[in-house]
Amino acid sequence: MLSDTVDAPIAVDAANVTLMLGTRDAPVSILKGVDLAIPLGQSLAILGPSGSGKSSLMAVLSGLERATGGSVRVGGVDFTTLDEDGLARARRGRIGIILQAFHLLPTMTALENVAVPLELAGHADAFAMAAEELRAVGLGHRIDHYPAQLSGGEQQRVAIARAVVGRPTLLFADEPTGNLDAATGAAIMDLLFDRQAAAAATLVIITHDPVLARRCQRIIEMQDGRIVADRAA
Repeated sequence: MLSDTVDAPIAVDAANVTLMLGTRDAPVSILKGVDLAIPLGQSLAILGPSGSGKSSLMAVLSGLERATGGSVRVGGVDFTTLDEDGLARARRGRIGIILQAFHLLPTMTALENVAVPLELAGHADAFAMAAEELRAVGLGHRIDHYPAQLSGGEQQRVAIARAVVGRPTLLFADEPTGNLDAATGAAIMDLLFDRQAAAAATLVIITHDPVLARRCQRIIEMQDGRIVADRAA
């Protein structure tokens, strides 16, 4: 399956990426010279135990965290030269992010949670687009409900709708089923792959679950801030 995308343009190109956190007196090395190229349209799982650096790598590749060293190019844009405002602008419309904890705004309805980012990006038909995407994820009957009125699976569906509604070319999902039971988690992953296909997006999933990882085309494994394996699923 890896060969399906090997000749595709590169969506993400990371070279010798390092990340240091902590203080100047007590620095902590999180990423230690990571090299990774992800072709456009590929589904990739980043697999590893807690503390291996996989979520930190996602944060750097998605522009949520700035690398300490090396280079990161996403869609041809050099993330390492951008300040925080520049990274925020670069993410807009290009990157969708789905997190384990959903991160929905509790005072907004499902419709508003999906529409407001579109409004901020300047879409005049933000609410119509949001309603259509919520129907696509099976929540057309829940658009006026608040997060507290939704189940965990429904909240994750809202989060997926919010991430994909702008048709980003790159989707990141960090432990997207971590707060869900097995049956709900499997349904959410079916939905995520379906919406990836609808957006023709590259998908990067952060997980410690090898079963989930095998649903992707490619698996990389991380240990102690380094990639230790890279293979087709």
